[in-house]
Amino acid sequence: MNEKAVQINADGIDTDKLMKEIIAAVESKRNDGAYNDPRIARAERMNLSNIKDDEQFSKIYMECLKDSVYVDINDFDIVEKRSSCAVLLLALKKVIWKLLKFYTYRLWSQQNQVNGLLLGAFETIENRYSARLKSLESRLAKLEEKKNN
Repeated sequence: MNEKAVQINADGIDTDKLMKEIIAAVESKRNDGAYNDPRIARAERMNLSNIKDDEQFSKIYMECLKDSVYVDINDFDIVEKRSSCAVLLLALKKVIWKLLKFYTYRLWSQQNQVNGLLLGAFETIENRYSARLKSLESRLAKLEEKKNN
């Protein structure tokens, strides 16, 4: 990490010390497993603008698509944090969720099916074009070798 990338122009602030503390805290959290959350890993992989190698880009992009292709339509715990009327609000939220789930479940199921089909098609096309490109590069290398001999 480039410590000189951060500049703080305020009296009494030791930028070097602050950056060292931040780096140490991040390293400590990384060692403790705080950044093992799949959402963090996905965000790291999504930083595709920094990838220069086309083969690496395609591989990582395909992994990102596979990780996020499906809409999560599972149930989740409904909680109410306000103490006043908590039982009534919780019951109302559960009824609203059941109505919404009834309405949206089929829609999301169909969307998941379309997403899966599109991912499969994209992956097949990517694999075919990668194989074709490698074949053409090999043929070109052989032709250049014959030409040079």
